[in-house]
Amino acid sequence: MALTMVVSYDVKRDDRRAKLAALLQTWGDRIQYSVFLLTLAPEDLDSLLATVRDLINPGEDSVYFFRQCQTCWEAHREVGQANIQPASLYWAAL
Repeated sequence: MALTMVVSYDVKRDDRRAKLAALLQTWGDRIQYSVFLLTLAPEDLDSLLATVRDLINPGEDSVYFFRQCQTCWEAHREVGQANIQPASLYWAAL
């Protein structure tokens, strides 16, 4: 079963911040400038956490991972322009 995670960060240097944002974008969608909504398999979480640890400077940077249970996520509310789009599936014929 896939995990839904909200990830937020405060990274001091531009180079580390750009690498972290690019990494997180491979797993999900940016919903605010430094906040991502990720969907990943449970077995991928440890790998992602290890990669994040290697990218940041723990003395200067912080990254928060908030797991969302299905019940909690279904109860979320949006206000204003906030609009979480469901994932779009695409087909490709090769």
